[in-house]
Amino acid sequence: MNRKQTAGVDEESFLAMVSEIRPELHRYCARLTGSVIDGEDVVQEAIVKAYQTLETLKAKDAWRAWLFRIAHNRALDLLRSRALRAAEPLEAASEMPDDDAPDPLERLMRQEAITTAVSRFVELPTIQRSVVVLKDVLDQSLDDIAGLLEISVDAVKGHLARGRARLREINARAPKRSAIRTHSAENLRYVELFNRRDWESLRALLANDVKLHQATHAVRSGADVGMFFTIYARKAPAIHLAAAWLEGQEVIAVFENGPAPRPNHFMRIEWREGQIAFIRDYRYVPYIVESAELILDS
Repeated sequence: MNRKQTAGVDEESFLAMVSEIRPELHRYCARLTGSVIDGEDVVQEAIVKAYQTLETLKAKDAWRAWLFRIAHNRALDLLRSRALRAAEPLEAASEMPDDDAPDPLERLMRQEAITTAVSRFVELPTIQRSVVVLKDVLDQSLDDIAGLLEISVDAVKGHLARGRARLREINARAPKRSAIRTHSAENLRYVELFNRRDWESLRALLANDVKLHQATHAVRSGADVGMFFTIYARKAPAIHLAAAWLEGQEVIAVFENGPAPRPNHFMRIEWREGQIAFIRDYRYVPYIVESAELILDS
């Protein structure tokens, strides 16, 4: 990337700012899209878009709201493409919570939002979803939320009240976790070979045109992907893999320091005719697993 600079924000400052806010951006985008995986894709796209338009940032102290707005708009683009965006007027509602001195009930509602499964937020209309996440999960001020969403503070309060009420209803009727499905033979084979440290057999599974994507790193392809196992081999004595489910998709959980309640991160593998066509490794964005509802293979 060519070095850019505007209003005192150069490439180095930009990357530092992104590193600071990225986990928070993901918490927002994951709940807005209803998926920790889609949320990370949105964050990645937003960061690229932000860098490309860095010259539009007029003041360094405005970078946070600016980056949130870009991520918000990219998330809405995704929701439109999935035809999931619920239409709702932006007028203020009659119920307006008092933010100045939250009472115990309001603190309880905030806690409920924080512990609610990411996937359930998509059942809220988008405007309510944005307000509840920004306020109850990220603890942003009503004024900042109003500025980001380009609505009045009274409208923010109204959508917050309705969103909280609807979220309680969603949680009350949420079904119990379904039974674990059977993992594919390919993924189970990958886990077995990795845990045996059989790197040569793993490399033999790579398709000639295989691609590897690791957030914050350039995409690797072909023979270069073999280095993926070389890097993991250096930490092999402590690493253990397990087959898992996430958002209805097969994933592989990665435990870097032996047995633990939750993995350090996870990866996704796409197969084509028995060979690995694509690896998406989330090692460098470990914050994703914080909100992930991983169902681990026993």
